[in-house]
Amino acid sequence: MTGFLDNVLNGLALGSVYALVALGFVIIFKASGVINFAHGSLLLLGGYLTAVLHDDLGFAGALAVAVLVTAGVAGLMDRFLLQAGGQDPQAAHVQTIVTIGIDIVILTDLSRRIGGDLLTLGDPWGDSVSGLGPITVADSRLAAIVVSTVVIAGVFALFRYTNWGLALRASAEDMEAAALMGVRLVRMRTLAWCLAGGLAALAAVFLAAFPAPGLERTTGQIALKAFPAAILGGMASPPGALAGSLLIGLTEALVAGYQTELLVLGEGFGDVAPYAVMVLVLLVRPNGLFGAKGAARV
Repeated sequence: MTGFLDNVLNGLALGSVYALVALGFVIIFKASGVINFAHGSLLLLGGYLTAVLHDDLGFAGALAVAVLVTAGVAGLMDRFLLQAGGQDPQAAHVQTIVTIGIDIVILTDLSRRIGGDLLTLGDPWGDSVSGLGPITVADSRLAAIVVSTVVIAGVFALFRYTNWGLALRASAEDMEAAALMGVRLVRMRTLAWCLAGGLAALAAVFLAAFPAPGLERTTGQIALKAFPAAILGGMASPPGALAGSLLIGLTEALVAGYQTELLVLGEGFGDVAPYAVMVLVLLVRPNGLFGAKGAARV
């Protein structure tokens, strides 16, 4: 029973971090209709900046700079590379393909800089652990749950109570009508990309913290595990991204915890389990857990 509780708590911690990344996918998709395949490289950029700056600025200062710089890079990437052709909604699929090229460029440069090293981010939790009754859990996991909960609550409040959130929801429903009502689509979209970039940089801290060995050039690929979470919940649904992330995190932790009992499925099944869950759910609900059926005019 103790092992099961350990796995559940670790799954919730993983899910909360995946939620930061999945929210970035959803925010960008709602604002622009683009699936950002460069999200993993933005995550790696944020982690790399934190790693190289924490000796001079301290962990908090380095993280703040990393979040701001990554947010700025994401915003500039959208403003001057993706929006160069205008705001035509029909161009979203072309812009999605462009993000693949951007991802390759950023990832190649960061991989060259990191090489085969394992970088520490200077987080204050280190390798310390805490006991919660019979459960032993890394302090970084507890911090991930607390910080992610606070940040996600703030993002949901931003959606609900600010003019930008209202503009984002309106443009997601009908971009042309929102523009006619005075919504500044360029500014709204750029801010969405900045917010997603900042969330990715924050997630990098917890993905590289103990019990992970540190930041390496493949850390950005972990962001791809949050992609099934966004798909599961419905790409235009922030609550769905949260629910999907928790489901993916729990699945990954439980499969890893009971790997010996699941050897019949293959030794590396834990790596593909999130995608297997995504396929199974989409067979039942093609629009995702929280996705709404779109109306088609014929």
